[in-house]
Amino acid sequence: MPRITIPPGIEGLVELVELPDPAWADRWERIIVPGDQKDRLRNYLVFSLKHRAKLNQVALPLHGLVILAGPPGTGKTTLAAGLANRAALDLGSPVLFVDINPHAFPSQLLGESQRSVARLFERTLPDLARRALPTVVLLDEVEALAVSRTGASLETNPVDVHRATDAVLAGVDHVARTCPNVTFVATTNHKAGVDGAFLSRADLIEEVGFPGAEAVRIILADSLRELTGRDLDEAAVAALAVDCTTAQLDARQVRKLVLRAVCERLELAQDPTRTTVADVTAALRSSRDRLEPSV
Repeated sequence: MPRITIPPGIEGLVELVELPDPAWADRWERIIVPGDQKDRLRNYLVFSLKHRAKLNQVALPLHGLVILAGPPGTGKTTLAAGLANRAALDLGSPVLFVDINPHAFPSQLLGESQRSVARLFERTLPDLARRALPTVVLLDEVEALAVSRTGASLETNPVDVHRATDAVLAGVDHVARTCPNVTFVATTNHKAGVDGAFLSRADLIEEVGFPGAEAVRIILADSLRELTGRDLDEAAVAALAVDCTTAQLDARQVRKLVLRAVCERLELAQDPTRTTVADVTAALRSSRDRLEPSV
């Protein structure tokens, strides 16, 4: 599906895409998190997009909001986009994916952040919802938008930050009431920095943590297969996965480790298909040696 041109004068929109798109399948399939977690996310989004409009909001107060929380590098943003694409396939109908940049809204001008956020939730998103498509809105790094009011003191933070958070909460409530075809997927690297009232509005919060050894093994095998065009020694990959887990590498760092192995030797840069598990193991050892202080 082609990307949709963002109308001029609309702030904060990164992209509009009509899904499904075959090119987005990897964003779901190649992000490795526990299977039951993927099932919950997939089931929730299908349920929200398909049935929320029919439900009494007092009997079952759905806000159309799911939060992915966890440290950087765990694949939350990519997973969110892949989730929207997976939902479009499950629903058998197009889904509009809207990517919002929360960093576009804070302003030094008193009241401007609040007005910008209000425009997003009261005008921009409802206008997009009128396309009558199931709509998934990504709020990436939402801690920049729904700032914790208890953690941000009035002495060190402008009053505008507090007002902007109020506007986000009011906006989520407004969209929940008036646009039942819209579901938000928010990500955060710092859950403690997100306002408690925003967290309380979430229908589902999923913690996306560092991958375990089995997940790392799958990630390594996938990245090495992509690079070399073949499956490498399974036992060696499994042993390396344990070492990566001990080193507390996140999913992104694991994939970058394969790239680091290529960067260590010119012959691999010229012909990356020659990369072996031993090369990646050596890259891990090299990176750890450089981080550890000399005695």
